[in-house]
Amino acid sequence: LLEKMADVSLKEAALIVGVVAACYWNSLFCGFVFDDVSAILDNKDLHPSTPLRNLFQNDFWGTPMSEERSHKSYRPLTVLTFRLNYLFSELNAVSYHFLNLVFHVVVCIVFLKVCKLFLDNRSSVVASLLFAVHPIHTEAVTGVVGRAELLSSIFFLAAFLSYTKSKGPDNTIVWTPIAVTVFLVAVATLCKEQGITVVGICCVYEVFIAQGYTLPALLDTAVQILRGKGSIPFSMLQTLLKLIVLMFSTLLLVVVRVQVIQSQLPVFTRFDNPAAVSPSPARQLTFNYLLPVNAWLLLNPSELCCDWTMGTIPLVESLLDVRNIATLTFFCFLGSLMVFSLRYPGDSSKTVLMALCLIVLPFIPASNLFFPVGFVVAERVLYVPSMGFCILVAHGWKKLSNKSVLRKISWVCLAAVLFTHALKTLHRNWDWESEYTLFMSALKVNKNNAKLWNNVGHALENEKNFERALQFFIQATQVQPDDIGAHMNVGRTYKNLNKTKEAEESYMIAKSLMPQIIPGKKYAARVAPNHLNVYINLANLIRANESRLEEADQLYRQAISMRPDFKQAYISRGELLLKMNKPLKAKEAYLRALELDRTNADLWYNLAIVYIELKDPTEALKNFNRALELNPTHKLALFNSALLMQESGDARLRPEAKQRLLHYVKEEPQDSNGYFNLGMLAMDDKKDMEAEAWMKKAIRLQPNFRSALFNLALLYSQTGKELMALPVLEDLLRYYPDHTKGLILKGDILMNQKKDIVGAKKCFEKILELDPKNVQGKHNLCVVYFEEKDLIKAEKCLVETLALAPHEEYIQRHLNIVRSKIASLGAMEQSSLPSDGTAATEAKKNSLQNLKEAKSEKTTTQSTVDNKEHSKNKKPTEKSSVDKETPKKSTKEIKDIEKKRVAALKRLEEIERILNGE
Repeated sequence: LLEKMADVSLKEAALIVGVVAACYWNSLFCGFVFDDVSAILDNKDLHPSTPLRNLFQNDFWGTPMSEERSHKSYRPLTVLTFRLNYLFSELNAVSYHFLNLVFHVVVCIVFLKVCKLFLDNRSSVVASLLFAVHPIHTEAVTGVVGRAELLSSIFFLAAFLSYTKSKGPDNTIVWTPIAVTVFLVAVATLCKEQGITVVGICCVYEVFIAQGYTLPALLDTAVQILRGKGSIPFSMLQTLLKLIVLMFSTLLLVVVRVQVIQSQLPVFTRFDNPAAVSPSPARQLTFNYLLPVNAWLLLNPSELCCDWTMGTIPLVESLLDVRNIATLTFFCFLGSLMVFSLRYPGDSSKTVLMALCLIVLPFIPASNLFFPVGFVVAERVLYVPSMGFCILVAHGWKKLSNKSVLRKISWVCLAAVLFTHALKTLHRNWDWESEYTLFMSALKVNKNNAKLWNNVGHALENEKNFERALQFFIQATQVQPDDIGAHMNVGRTYKNLNKTKEAEESYMIAKSLMPQIIPGKKYAARVAPNHLNVYINLANLIRANESRLEEADQLYRQAISMRPDFKQAYISRGELLLKMNKPLKAKEAYLRALELDRTNADLWYNLAIVYIELKDPTEALKNFNRALELNPTHKLALFNSALLMQESGDARLRPEAKQRLLHYVKEEPQDSNGYFNLGMLAMDDKKDMEAEAWMKKAIRLQPNFRSALFNLALLYSQTGKELMALPVLEDLLRYYPDHTKGLILKGDILMNQKKDIVGAKKCFEKILELDPKNVQGKHNLCVVYFEEKDLIKAEKCLVETLALAPHEEYIQRHLNIVRSKIASLGAMEQSSLPSDGTAATEAKKNSLQNLKEAKSEKTTTQSTVDNKEHSKNKKPTEKSSVDKETPKKSTKEIKDIEKKRVAALKRLEEIERILNGE
């Protein structure tokens, strides 16, 4: 490249660098907007964890080329440069914009070298400067995805420059530059498809520039040969040989490209390109009218718009449409230039011919002449054609400036054009600062494009400004009443505003606009894949109503019947089936989705949840691990797999569980659940100080964290710090006055540590107000009566308690103790408690022991863990009374199962929010 630029002086290069920097410096302050979101922010091919081979298997947006929803835009080398940006700066937009600016400078300098082949030095600099400042290029330079144009242009021009070296002395063929040309053409095509059109420019250059033929001379030679009056000249044979090599190489590239897209054209809807699906003659008239529209944008780039789809340019449906005059004028002007350039010899005609080639040939892929494209007009595709335009302008300016009468005015006009274009470019760059500024600037130019109204709505929606977003979405439905996406946006915004009825009505309108199924005709070919999300969104909305779950399931099945490879439908249906308590069917749905995409970490996570429901923790953990292999920062998988390890009771898994929870709190530092469960893990490992620290951290983040407050109090009570537990329990009961286990623990501490019988009595009476059949509360109240020496009341209380739990032997034993005391009072007037305090001690022990279920409160909205038992008793007396509480075990296990089921459903609600696909 440096060799090819050898005759571009340092001053000229510096001038171009300075001008480009002056025009585009503010592009460095722009973010990722419009198509950048799909190509950069949402494209997993940029991540170092994605294998490099994926770049050559996926399209520009990271979608596998084999999938029908792929746009078939195959630009792996451009994506590779994005990946390099990501490697050095991840998603820092400045580096991406800076590299685009550098590439634009390179294109301008290489273009200057090309210009010098056909123009004098001064005119070449003029053409290059005009190209550098032209406002039509802001989409290609300031929009990050425009890098495809920049990279393709560099190799496009380099291939052409290489081919100009293929003619040796005495018209011999130099094959090395031709081989380099073919290689550079392939590279240009891997940056963007239009790169292949440089072959046509090389062919025109060979015939009309290098060999010096004119069209009349070629026709005359052909006639002579056909009449048998002459033979093919040797120089023409050499030219034919070079052209055959070029054309064969091009054909090979085309075949490879067709194989890459698997002989499938991308699916576009009538909203993307209305003329493409219009009947004749509207289709032909509109496509032809778009040519003068593009030419006018080059001539007068005053009103630029980032999106020209949908109703931006109304269809030309009649020959009487006045816009046909513009089409006719354009073709007359273009035809006259072509006649001049092909018919007459001379440097001027050669310059005009090459300028026309640069304008016409690179534009052919975007012209809709051979295949439909997904846009009406796109400013970025004029990047290469504008080179030919700039050469024409510079050539015309040279003609004017050579005339003494017009010399001054030509310089003034040139300065005015360059200055105004540079100012327009500088101002236009600010439009790309954010999505809101970009689409609002577009609405100033065109108010008939529903997509622009939708996109402003999306920008406001991302800022959580749902009320204003709704206004723009509704305006989109008014501009384009049959726009399915606009009605979906209205429905989603109503849902965000908690207006369920209005949301459902909007989704129903969108659903009614879907094309009807035609037997024998592939449905997917007639609808945008994202429009099928209307079934998902509607089902997700109505499934909030428990009575409409079957209706929601029907919608999911309908979407799947329309598109069997609709992955999101399987995912959402799996979540619904779990909610309907049909885990086996949910498993089938997720396995089907995994057949379509085995690299989706969320799918493996969901399958793990299914195995939890199926009581298969081993398989659940395997699937959690698979999700983490694909996405090591998958927060839900980190959290729930850690809790599953803790549930297993296997001490060998605890270190890994702790590491995952530590990773989780690093990803979610404000989630108190992570710190709470680290505390519970530390309690399992008997690390009391560490457990206390984690619990306190959880409570600092969420002062009303029910489970953290209770378990911290329980931790204090287990470690001889009962008085420290009291203020924690006070906080707990202030937030949750009906917390039964908290009342039991507080009553126990008051009675046994503070000897506050009155306070303890109030706690136990409060429990019985909440639950008159609470055995623990009732029993402990009986003990209070005993401590108050009201033996008759204690006896009556214990009889009632025994009736509630006839199998509890310790209650019967305590009743016997009380009755023996009453009997002894009949023989003695004095009565005192036994010196060993048996009843009180057992009461305390049973009170604490029965709190073993309290630790089940370490469930979160995301997962469940097993109950924990106290490992330390206050007084080691009558341990058998604890061991004999066996009848409660089966009840406890049933409760555990129920709690796990409920918690799993809560997890699913969280999953729904994350994987909604809206």
